Amino acid sequence: MEVARLAGVSPSTVSRILNGTAKVSDDKRLAVLAAIASTNFAPNPMAQGLKKGRSMTIGIVVQDISSPFFDETLRGVDDGLAGTGFASVIVSGHWNEEEETDRIRLLLARKVDGIILLSGRLSDAAVLRFSTQRPIVSTGRDLHTRNALGFKLDNEHGAMLAMRHLIELGHRRIAFVTGPRHNNDADERLAGYKRALHEADIALDPKLIVEGDFHEAGGLLAISHLFESQQQFTAIFAANDLSAYGVRLCLYRKGIRVPDDISLIGFDDLPGSSYTTPPLTTIRQPLYDMGRIATHALLRLINGETADSAIPPLELVVRETTRRVR
Repeated sequence: MEVARLAGVSPSTVSRILNGTAKVSDDKRLAVLAAIASTNFAPNPMAQGLKKGRSMTIGIVVQDISSPFFDETLRGVDDGLAGTGFASVIVSGHWNEEEETDRIRLLLARKVDGIILLSGRLSDAAVLRFSTQRPIVSTGRDLHTRNALGFKLDNEHGAMLAMRHLIELGHRRIAFVTGPRHNNDADERLAGYKRALHEADIALDPKLIVEGDFHEAGGLLAISHLFESQQQFTAIFAANDLSAYGVRLCLYRKGIRVPDDISLIGFDDLPGSSYTTPPLTTIRQPLYDMGRIATHALLRLINGETADSAIPPLELVVRETTRRVR
């Protein structure tokens, strides 16, 4: 090894100094560091990982690789891994419990050092069982164990922020496009919709609640069905931004002006929401920050350290699709 020759030490001494395990004199340490600088030597992360019994890879289970929702979180994960020597292996669970289970087993068989689980249908109990084999961090869960950590946002509170905004603008007949059934985020946002109405002493009208699926087509169809039922409303709260995009298209096709005729609010603050026509009022989720912070937490768990699950709160972003009711 060139560094060892220039420093006048053995290759094993260089290796131990790089790993922080060597007890050597200051002169030897300085000689090795000088030799490293003169040769532009860079340690091989994979080789160092193998010596520690690591693969230097983490697995990421995403539910829909085509969704801009997960794109933002993955961007945070990617930046969180920058400069760490770790690489990622991305697989998709397709919102299917069996597929998620198979993908996690696949990642474990490939000897990943830890797993990031982005939402999904697995039970918390199943996640905790897998965490006995490798550290796991997961979004959308409330987990706090030595080897498993959850990052959960207050979806009910976020929905209440959206509803309070509309109610403060004078809206009383507010339609709600839900998310898919048996989805925790969707259920919590529906609970926030109902709670906000109750707190404002506004009677709940079940006919104004229409089922969506967190996709654009689902939002379009949901509002189409609502118009067919001839319900009267002055505002629409879509359970996520993608649904709001579909709602907006339906309103456009019917010649309904937003926000002059009907106000519209979403949930997520996807990058495209700033560029809709008009720009969408929504609830901002810290998607990028959540990916970056979750990654840092996983790396701490891999190193046997403790980590916390503090993430920025949800916030209302007022743009141009909401206005005071006439």
